[in-house]
Amino acid sequence: MAKTIFWFRRDLRLQDNAGLYYALKEQKEVMPLFVFDKDILHQLDDKQDKRVNFIYQTILQLKKDLQALGSDLWVYYDTPLAVWQQLTAQYEIEHVYTNHDYEPYAQKRDKMVEDFLKTKYVYFHTFKDQTIFEKDEILTDAQKPYTVFTPYSRKWKKQLNDFYLKSYPCERYYSHLAKKTDFLPYTLPTLEMMGFEPIAYQYPAAEVPVNIVSSYDKQRDFPAIQGTTRLSVHLRFGTVSVRKLAQIARQTNETWLNELIWRDFYMMILYHFPHVAERAFKPAYDQIQWRNDEKEFQAWCEGNTGYPIVDAGMRELNATGFMHNRVRMIVASFLTKHLLIDWRWGEQYFAKKLLDFDLSANNGGWQWAAGSGCDAAPYFRVFNPALQTDKFDKEKQYIKQWLPTFNTAAYPKPIVVHEVARNRALATYKAALDKSETASS
Repeated sequence: MAKTIFWFRRDLRLQDNAGLYYALKEQKEVMPLFVFDKDILHQLDDKQDKRVNFIYQTILQLKKDLQALGSDLWVYYDTPLAVWQQLTAQYEIEHVYTNHDYEPYAQKRDKMVEDFLKTKYVYFHTFKDQTIFEKDEILTDAQKPYTVFTPYSRKWKKQLNDFYLKSYPCERYYSHLAKKTDFLPYTLPTLEMMGFEPIAYQYPAAEVPVNIVSSYDKQRDFPAIQGTTRLSVHLRFGTVSVRKLAQIARQTNETWLNELIWRDFYMMILYHFPHVAERAFKPAYDQIQWRNDEKEFQAWCEGNTGYPIVDAGMRELNATGFMHNRVRMIVASFLTKHLLIDWRWGEQYFAKKLLDFDLSANNGGWQWAAGSGCDAAPYFRVFNPALQTDKFDKEKQYIKQWLPTFNTAAYPKPIVVHEVARNRALATYKAALDKSETASS
């Protein structure tokens, strides 16, 4: 009997999973698959990468859950194309189901896999799952993609109805999963086989803390308190459904709902304007003459700039893989404006360290801070770290938590003077924009 395979990627759950639902509803003997992608893993330097450990733990649990249903999960460590070449050689496969992915690498990967499967007469089906609205679903009246968030969010909310938040009842069709006996024996890859080491780390729970969501608009900017949900890692890897979160947000807190809309917005921007992954959204900002001082960049990475709110954020990131969103804005502004270091350096460092690293959101946040992105802060907006501290960590609770040497002789002196750095940034940005304007006129 011809097989159907469901390919898990950024959707590591059995409940409310669009692609899995359609696979189970439309086909029988559905065999679930996950691939640890060598093309991605070989780029990671940290052999104790917290994200790889998170995925591995999640996959082991997913495998157990499927076995409890009488089925199983194939887990491979290879390039995706090599896995599909192997599976099509071993099995008669008729259908492959999966969910959309919008990143440039994922687009190329899926095109390559789809083209290969066509040569084997295998149908490749993909579905929207990780966003509420995607691609061309929210457009201006001129049928163009939005590049400013506020009108996008208004259209998003106006277009939203219960249909877009409806859960996919996968559980109705669990009986259509392939039986465990249908899977050929294979060796489950270990972390060590893939070049990584297991670590003991307490990941945030996948449960929605309703008390935090209800007061999110009042508490979200204060890093010393637990005012955010910490669900971003689960959204990143699809261990929670964005539809479920949007349902809760819609009923509970509009400010939290806006965060989910920002997520859709940045994925839409990456899809329509893929050049942002490497260059400024606004080309004029590619003219900026960055200083790119490597010693200052190292001080920023290590949390040794002499600016406490910046250093606390970087040390939290290095220790936990998490940084509070308000602090992310402060440290990004400091790197790009105070130190005049290319936003791409900071973006890449965050990409290595963040548990919830998501290309579209990370890129959008960095370009916002640098002034180079769509809907970005104007270039003359330079966060004053002292004022930000007074406003959001007045009692220095967050700073003291992450900087044991704060207010001691061991704490470093500031590597730049705020006013001097601000004036330098304004002059540098203005020169770049004037140059670009002259060149285009």
